[in-house]
Amino acid sequence: MRGKFITLEGIDGAGKSTHLHWIARFLRRRGIKLRLTREPGGTRTGEKLRRLVLGSQAGLHPETETLLMFAARREHLDKVILPALKTGQWVLCDRFTDATYAYQSAGSGVAWNKVGVLERWVQANLQPDLTLLFDIDPAVGRRRAGRRRDPDRFEREKSAYYRRVRQAYLKRARNDPRRVRVIDASGSVSEVHQRLEILLTSYC
Repeated sequence: MRGKFITLEGIDGAGKSTHLHWIARFLRRRGIKLRLTREPGGTRTGEKLRRLVLGSQAGLHPETETLLMFAARREHLDKVILPALKTGQWVLCDRFTDATYAYQSAGSGVAWNKVGVLERWVQANLQPDLTLLFDIDPAVGRRRAGRRRDPDRFEREKSAYYRRVRQAYLKRARNDPRRVRVIDASGSVSEVHQRLEILLTSYC
């Protein structure tokens, strides 16, 4: 039986990384074999591309950045995601294609339909079974992300950029409400975990 593919999305500072490990423990306690991974990254090639994209001080052309994201994603699908799903493992991934629509398209101005062309080419019909979108006001997210010692290229962006990113995420959720479940990430960690427990218990 094919495993389930779950992705986590949200603007920087929404708490994805914190909640990722809680979700992993929750699922494993239920006997689910789980593979944790992330984008961009997840493979040796993907991690090199991650460092190139996130570490660029001057910034790449937005379309170059988009192409690199999908290059990393193609390797990720081939080497990690699809093999795990075929063996019945569940895959829990920190970001996937929704992030490209949000960051490279809405944030940086790459045409939405160009991302769509790449999505269909690289993924064919594959979509996550469930996407957890951690939603938070960008001002709150920026305050949280601002505590990090070494912010990456995206964490240095302006407030207007993050407002566009958030709106794109919410647009994706409106267009596919069965897949994308919006989680209010503005409360405490324990409050968010309570919301996740309710949702995941019904899903599992």
